[in-house]
Amino acid sequence: MSGDHDPDHGVVRVHGKPNLLLGKARAHIGETPYEVTIRVGKHVITADEPEALGGKDAGPAPFGLLVAALGACTSATLKMYAERKGWPLKALDVDLRFLRSHPEGVQSIERILTVEGLDEAQAARLADVAERTPVTLAIKAGVTIDTRLSGSET
Repeated sequence: MSGDHDPDHGVVRVHGKPNLLLGKARAHIGETPYEVTIRVGKHVITADEPEALGGKDAGPAPFGLLVAALGACTSATLKMYAERKGWPLKALDVDLRFLRSHPEGVQSIERILTVEGLDEAQAARLADVAERTPVTLAIKAGVTIDTRLSGSET
C-alpha cells in the first residue's frame, strides 16, 4: 500500500494523484496452511479455508468475507436511510450467497433482505436503495487491482 500519506481515512496520494482512501487492510500468512491474519485498523480477523480444502476452518473463507463486507455495507446503509426518513425499521437481515454456475462459470451474488417494522412500500424502497450502496456499486463496476512487489516504483 504505497502513497505519500497513509492515514486510515481521508485523501492519499498514489502515483502522484489524490485518491479517497475508503479502506485498507493487511493480510499475513505464515506456516499454518491457509490461515490468514487480517488487520483492519485496530481489528484482527482470521480467514481460513475449510477442512475439505486443506485448511482448519479457523475463520471465514475469502468469498465469505467478500459477501460479509457487502452485507455489512448493505445493512448499515439501509439503516441510515431508514433513520433519515424517520421510518420505524426494527430489524434487517441480509442473507448473501456468492455463486458460480457450472459449467459456464458465471458469477453472481444473491442478496435477500428480511425487513421488520416497515410497510411493503418502505421495504421495496430499501431493496431499491440496496442496489446503490457503496460496496454494491464497487462490486458491480469492477475494481482495478494494482499488484506489485513492495519497494517497486511502478
